[in-house]
Amino acid sequence: MLFRRAVLAGLSTLALLPFTANADTLPDLGGKSVVVVTENAYPPLQFVDPKSGQQIGWEYDAMNEIAKRLNFKVEYQNTSWDAMIQAVSDNQYNIGMTGITIKDDRKEKVDFSDPYMRSQQLMLVRGDESRFTDAKSFAALESGLVGAQPGTSPFYTAVYEVLDGNEQNPRIKLFETFGATVQALKAGDVDLVLTDSTAGNGYVAASNGSLKIVGEPLGTEDFGFIFPKGSDLVAPVNAAIAALKADGTLDALNKKWFLDYKMGE
Repeated sequence: MLFRRAVLAGLSTLALLPFTANADTLPDLGGKSVVVVTENAYPPLQFVDPKSGQQIGWEYDAMNEIAKRLNFKVEYQNTSWDAMIQAVSDNQYNIGMTGITIKDDRKEKVDFSDPYMRSQQLMLVRGDESRFTDAKSFAALESGLVGAQPGTSPFYTAVYEVLDGNEQNPRIKLFETFGATVQALKAGDVDLVLTDSTAGNGYVAASNGSLKIVGEPLGTEDFGFIFPKGSDLVAPVNAAIAALKADGTLDALNKKWFLDYKMGE
């Protein structure tokens, strides 16, 4: 029930996002090839199905639908989060997707699409955690460790909203992928992982009680796809996002991946 309530609350904000691109007439990209890079560590947005071994998720479905409507062929590749923004900026890939928060400093390196989703920053802990219940009590727990990926929104949330603003604080343990932070949490190597509601609630739903969310949300963030600066794909993709929103496709994907899909089953 926690997962459903949190997701439904998050989905209610989607109608407020600024989908301003013209959704009436979509451009035809003539079957061109577009290389899309992702991390595959961010369920239910994109991950590897443990049963089939296939790459699946909300973003795959959305990108495949965008490609269909704009008439381009998608080639998916994978890289780590900490390499992704620079790699897209360097034109190694045409589009990047992994629940990337739209931030002004990132806009200096890459162009963003219009937002396709809004999420909240949450505190993910082990299911039996009782030493702290919110950001303030975690900060007071001097032995408490937080896992994060360098350069991500959760990292800066840990530094500036949970701890003391010191980016070198030894209480912050860095990991290459979000999945690695969650594994460290489960193993007891860290005590808290800051995540957005999309991934956090997905992991809680699949954990059989071994993980939970505590405290109040620590802020909201909008997600967008990223492109090399000046990319001619931005406007067509924005138009497609607007079309997906207008005809209910985004709502259908939200229902499929956030309400109906059960990870681990």
